[in-house]
Amino acid sequence: MLTGTGRKRAAVVLNPSKVADVEEFKTRVRLVADQNEWNEPLWFETTVEDPGYGQAQAALEADVDLIVAAGGDGTVRAVCEEAARTGVAVAIIPHGTGNLLARNLGVPLNPRDALEVAFGGQDKAIDLARFTTDGGVDTSFLVMAGLGMDAMIMTGVNDELKKKVGWAAYFVSGIKALRFPGMKVTITVDDGEPRTFRARTVVIGNVGFLQAGLPLLPDAQVDDGELDVVVIAPRRLFGWVSIALRVIARRKRTNDRLDRFTGRRVHVKASGPTPMQLDGDPVEEGTEITAEVRPGVLLVRVPVLPATLKH
Repeated sequence: MLTGTGRKRAAVVLNPSKVADVEEFKTRVRLVADQNEWNEPLWFETTVEDPGYGQAQAALEADVDLIVAAGGDGTVRAVCEEAARTGVAVAIIPHGTGNLLARNLGVPLNPRDALEVAFGGQDKAIDLARFTTDGGVDTSFLVMAGLGMDAMIMTGVNDELKKKVGWAAYFVSGIKALRFPGMKVTITVDDGEPRTFRARTVVIGNVGFLQAGLPLLPDAQVDDGELDVVVIAPRRLFGWVSIALRVIARRKRTNDRLDRFTGRRVHVKASGPTPMQLDGDPVEEGTEITAEVRPGVLLVRVPVLPATLKH
């Protein structure tokens, strides 16, 4: 939307609980917007009841040219879900613990640097994944969804510890989650034959990298029109060490302890109620999940590539 000044306008969907000094942040946004010849932004704050869906809808109704999502992965997911298929790009200002979409897109984790990308970057079309469960969850994810031990880790994270030590709190929760006994799962990819595994965790990814740059799904691309799946099934404690080394080394060969495959639609059925998560947030336990990719439906703002890397 061009204003009377001929400038474009952005809306900022802000999670005030994630930003240390809201007024200072707003001042910085106004400054960077003005430096890049954008008009005064519109402001929408999330609430406990609404993490960003209604705010993003209001921003779209205001006919803005860009939505800036400032918060954690939950805020980013809500805004992106509403902005999909609208042609309005989303810029991410990371203020969470994981910030996994920002990491995988190359968006700076420093909010000041991320603002420069928001108002001076370029748009990139990426995939979104639809996510449904037999427990009634019907939403989307941008990063990863899963069931089993990884979801148990997300459920067990201590919020106070997370505020103090950041993503390292997930490591503490992971130690506790080692007691998860595993589950029998049947996985169907696209129109293929169902495959049955005894697994500790199953992760479906739209991107490949975790915190600290760990390549859980090294071939995953956020714009390839496919979902990547990893099934992890260590038999004992040493098996975790072996799997960790294989992940770090990006070894692609699979075996009965770590298997990977890709597809556009993934259905997973567990033998019983199992912890589930999407984009790092726990959801209600269930026995079945279905994930289906929506190729290229979302525009996000990313750093401008040097000319030598564009070809």
